[in-house]
Amino acid sequence: MTRLIRRRVPDHLSCRQVAKVLQTHLDGELDDETASAVAEHLEMCRRCGLEAATYIELKEALARRAAPVPTASLERLRSFVAELDAHGAE
Repeated sequence: MTRLIRRRVPDHLSCRQVAKVLQTHLDGELDDETASAVAEHLEMCRRCGLEAATYIELKEALARRAAPVPTASLERLRSFVAELDAHGAE
């Protein structure tokens, strides 16, 4: 069962805000307003767009199970998480 997560959405989301809900967005579990704001951010922000692409690639690789997850994708994801962690909460 899919549950929609509803949040109050500001006009523009920060990278940190998008990172917090990215997985939920990719799983289709956000309300329409939040999903729209995240999608808009992903279109405008190259860095977050690449991270979304990485998550999608990882998810597809895991779904195939036969293909290993590309090392470059894992490293890019780890680097993104470490960078967000280093900058603290926005």
